[in-house]
Amino acid sequence: MKQTIQLRLGQQLTMTPQLQQAIRLLQLSTLDLQKEIQEALESNLMLEDGEDGERADAERRELDDFAEPIADASPPDRAVEREVQPDTNAIPDELPVDTRWDDLYESSLPSGSRGGEDEDFDPFLHQSRPQTLQDHLHWQLNLSRLSARDRLIAEAIIDSIDAQGYLRGDLGELPATLDEPSLGAAEILAVLHHIQSFDPPGVGARDLAECLLIQLRQLPATTAHRDLASAICSQGFTHLPRNDIGALARLLKAPESDIVAALELVRALNPRPGSLIAGAPPEYLVPDIFVRRDADRWVVELNPDITPRLRVNAEYARLIRRADTSADVSTLRSHLQEARWFIKSLTSRNDTVLRVGAKIVELQQGFFEHGEEAMRPMVLRDIAEALDLHESTVSRVTTQKYMHTPRGTFEFKYFFSSHLTTTTGGECSSTAIRALIRKLIAAESAQKPLSDSKIATELAERGINVARRTVAKYREAMGIPPSNERKRLA
Repeated sequence: MKQTIQLRLGQQLTMTPQLQQAIRLLQLSTLDLQKEIQEALESNLMLEDGEDGERADAERRELDDFAEPIADASPPDRAVEREVQPDTNAIPDELPVDTRWDDLYESSLPSGSRGGEDEDFDPFLHQSRPQTLQDHLHWQLNLSRLSARDRLIAEAIIDSIDAQGYLRGDLGELPATLDEPSLGAAEILAVLHHIQSFDPPGVGARDLAECLLIQLRQLPATTAHRDLASAICSQGFTHLPRNDIGALARLLKAPESDIVAALELVRALNPRPGSLIAGAPPEYLVPDIFVRRDADRWVVELNPDITPRLRVNAEYARLIRRADTSADVSTLRSHLQEARWFIKSLTSRNDTVLRVGAKIVELQQGFFEHGEEAMRPMVLRDIAEALDLHESTVSRVTTQKYMHTPRGTFEFKYFFSSHLTTTTGGECSSTAIRALIRKLIAAESAQKPLSDSKIATELAERGINVARRTVAKYREAMGIPPSNERKRLA
């Protein structure tokens, strides 16, 4: 095969380090971005916070202005006098004392101090972790007076309770798990009932019915309709999902009005008792932009607290002007280039987030004026074409970015939704349809709730063609039960 040399022309996209850094910063959330900025400030000596740098410059200027008059504050002859004349108030080398140093100060470090081999002690590594449900139950177990055998059973039961507070393990397997064949079912159940008396109420239940019964038993005996509610959970629990009040009244031989009152008591219980114990620290949302009303227009502003005003350290930058090739100067040049790239990428990110946020507000003014029902359909392509950006860039900007508005704090992605055609040939946002469904259900009669077919008919009368299964899908996505479960007596 003969070898030849050919010249080809082509185009390809090269991911430079600057572009990779800009893309990475663009897709970070606000909290992750603050962490990234802090790491950059700690690792790059050329970067500094603009506010801290200005404060240091001001302090330096004050010290320079204050140092000059101090040198001439005393006449020369007076200064000489202070040097020549002895100080009558000087302390002699030895004075009679009636106390010793050890009497006032300890000769050794306190027990809580760290020294010597513990110089690397980090107090942040010893912060208390969030309390879990298991910790809460073990704490109550330590306060209980149980025998060693019962405590062993209780610890095994607590380890089988999930984060929601339900017992997921099989009690019949405990003897084999604990290697105690002599354990009986009655002994295990006695320990389980003891754990079920712990806080939060309902913990240690094996199913939802038992969870509700435990909570009802812990209510005061004078609670109205407590016994009837317990009977509903123990005997008529299968009728609860269908809210079949008539069947419950016939089964328990009680008036329907009492059944309704007992059901209200059951609904006030907590089906997930373990959620009352915080197992993880709360996550906070920091908005990237603020949207406010100013006269007759909407103003979009970048949150000034999310990114500090970074700048290049002027003192270190002046050191690079030396025309040598030492390793220190090379390191400074490298840090200077990285600092400039980081500041430029950060500025580009903030500008892109602000542009996308402003365009979303411009296209969704109906939402800000009238609410969800006026939300217009919008996809990523609409923003990309309006701002001359790629759809992937818009997707990165709208992920984990939030805007604070007079109607609440929303993620950018909240304003994007699919569309459905109307009878007039227009388009309606799926978010607006969900809001209409929620509004129709909120205004329905409790005795005759609207079915999915009826809701579809109501929407068709308003010019929105929606199939019944689409209504059911939207209703389930909003966590709204079907009509038979929403039915209530007057």
